[in-house]
Amino acid sequence: QSNETNTTMTTITLKTIIFLGSARNITPPWGGDSRLGDRVIKWVKSVMESRKESLGADTIAHDFRIIDPIEVFGPNGALSYSGGELSKPTFFMDQSTLPAAAKELQEAIKEADCYLVVSPEYNHTIPPALSSVMGHFGGSNYKCKPSGIITYSPGVFGGIRAAMAIQVMLHELGCLPVSKLCGVGNVSEVLNEDGKPIDPNNRLLKQLPELLTQLEWMAVAMANQRKLSGTF
Repeated sequence: QSNETNTTMTTITLKTIIFLGSARNITPPWGGDSRLGDRVIKWVKSVMESRKESLGADTIAHDFRIIDPIEVFGPNGALSYSGGELSKPTFFMDQSTLPAAAKELQEAIKEADCYLVVSPEYNHTIPPALSSVMGHFGGSNYKCKPSGIITYSPGVFGGIRAAMAIQVMLHELGCLPVSKLCGVGNVSEVLNEDGKPIDPNNRLLKQLPELLTQLEWMAVAMANQRKLSGTF
């Protein structure tokens, strides 16, 4: 968390990690996107880049980083040494032997003020890529910070069943999820391939700003408490 002050306002910039939950990279036989989540993450990115909301006398901005499992488990990726099967969790390794890219990712996660998860549901629950990426790092990296959950699906339910399971995982990691959920159903009818809303007035689009308001409030409050007393 950083503060920039001038005579008229103070800007609090939150370090935000966004975990993308899908590593799918195949077009299904019936057609469609190879990964529907690309539309959603582009929309989330656009909202985050343009967002400057007030919190009391302060303005909130986000310095965010997207963690994509296709990249981190791909060739030369930060977790390619371990793989999606999670054969070498960082907390079972001698930290001096941790690959530099994995160490850098661990530090980024630990230094974050808050987290967002953008995920589909696989078999009505958490996609393996998401639980593997986040599970490579122990709860001490996540604790005493808030998180928010954004799910999506090609159908009407918006991946909301996965959100219920993701909530439990985030609780156990120590990054407590805010109560507001964002579930985007029928994604291809809501967002185009560039992540732009097809109908800017679609009520589903109102969920994310409301989620971010809760996330920002909690992130600032928890950051202030970490400064005051550290973590437990």
